[in-house]
Amino acid sequence: MADMHGCCRPCATCLLCLYSCQWITAKKEKRKGLRTTKCDCSWFLFLFCVFLFTLVWLYFTIIILNDFHNFNEFIFRQRKLWLDWSLVLLIGTAVLITYSAVLLVLALCLQLCGQPLKLHWLHKTLLILTALVVAAAFTGLGIKWAEEWRSAYISLQATGPFLHIGIVVGMTLLAWPLASFIYRTRNTGLKVFLLLVYCMVMIALYLAPLGITSPCIMEENQLPPKPALVGHRGAPMLAPENTLMSLRKAVDCDVQVFETDVMVSTDGVPFLMHDEELTRTTNVQDVFPERAALNSTAFNWTDLQQLDAGSWFLERRPFPTVQSLSAEDRDQVTEQRIPSLEQVLEAAKQSNISIMFDLRPENHSDYQSFVNATLEVILQSGIPLQRVLWLPDRFREQVKQQAPDIQQIYGRKRLQNEEPLLHVNLPYQNMSSEEIRQYRQDNISVNLYVVNQPWLFSVLWCSGVTSVTTNACQVLKEMKRPIWLLPSSTYLMIWIVADCTSFLVILWAFLLLRKCSQRRQSAESETDVLLTKINSLMHE
Repeated sequence: MADMHGCCRPCATCLLCLYSCQWITAKKEKRKGLRTTKCDCSWFLFLFCVFLFTLVWLYFTIIILNDFHNFNEFIFRQRKLWLDWSLVLLIGTAVLITYSAVLLVLALCLQLCGQPLKLHWLHKTLLILTALVVAAAFTGLGIKWAEEWRSAYISLQATGPFLHIGIVVGMTLLAWPLASFIYRTRNTGLKVFLLLVYCMVMIALYLAPLGITSPCIMEENQLPPKPALVGHRGAPMLAPENTLMSLRKAVDCDVQVFETDVMVSTDGVPFLMHDEELTRTTNVQDVFPERAALNSTAFNWTDLQQLDAGSWFLERRPFPTVQSLSAEDRDQVTEQRIPSLEQVLEAAKQSNISIMFDLRPENHSDYQSFVNATLEVILQSGIPLQRVLWLPDRFREQVKQQAPDIQQIYGRKRLQNEEPLLHVNLPYQNMSSEEIRQYRQDNISVNLYVVNQPWLFSVLWCSGVTSVTTNACQVLKEMKRPIWLLPSSTYLMIWIVADCTSFLVILWAFLLLRKCSQRRQSAESETDVLLTKINSLMHE
């Protein structure tokens, strides 16, 4: 085994203990003749790949946080169990990435100290389990939540330039242990292979910005206006969703449109409710336990008014912001009831905001009567019809005839040879930056949902989207400009400086370690000569 050059013996022994899970001192090590074998190198390569794999999953985890509330709702509908699963995901991912990162750092330090990479079987087992867990997570994501792949692609428009710099820095630092290994090993073929792979990776990284695009690489004067905010069921981070309190909180956040969902009771009263069942957002299991599993439309208005539509918000805490509510707000939460569409239209009229809604459930046998009852309430409310945004597709022509001033919002892209749509409402994953710009040029209003994270809002802002539907209106309200905005000339300068600095550091690392290697070889040669002379004198 190589000597411990540039590393104190106790430190090297401690590192070897942590990596190999056994206490091996330098003397025992020499007696055992421990060396890094090809199998050990293979395990190090596997460790490096697991670390990268887990790092990519960490990135995905951070990206999908924008949509994780949908996942929490899905689990509740399936299991009737409410939990903020994003915390579970983040903690689990943090454990996996920390474990693989610590092992990788230990291995690199051992290599710099000239120690053997004898990975213990327990670490090997845990690394295999880590790889399997992350692979299962990616597989589940692809099967159950495939649209998040599109979210990850969009996120690269926000993080691409910074990810590039981060990867360049990481690969540049990797030059030190790589150079140390190359100057220590005697396998010429392995040296050439590692150098070729490293050089090819670095060249690809240096040229990567040629393929990096982002709508936020633009001049300041080209920035489109800030998108308007549409409150998703109001302000659900500050008040129970689809309540009058949620509408008031949304107004306080400068929301221009209140987005909600409408259902119709058995006695023909349109009311606000998103879920087909009342169990998630009311205390129906306490008031009507035998009817709790029924569809929301199976209740009459008198029954619905008996339900508490606010206390669940304090009990389940669907968002972390619930903890910061004032005592006054908490009192208001417990007083919330299911509002009728008539009450909401009156509140919207007084607050001078628009209302956009979907009518559920669309597959109901009495859906036409639902449309008629909803239209009747709208026409009698006295709200300017231009402030009513109609989303349902069924019986749309009937609505146009009876109330032509109502704004029609389409949940699809325009078709070829079709008259231009004036307003579209789509998931943010379904429109590219190029399509958003084209629609903007054609004077088509584009609203994308659900946008909660500032990075996503920034990308859509730079793309020129008209408005976004959000749960986090209180956060996006405070944004005065996108998170970052770079002129193309500035980005070009950053690219060139980063690549040149990286190249010089790598060159310095190889030259410095080569010089150290030559000195070490010279010292070892002198020691061998001295030992030979001593042996000769002893024999004489």
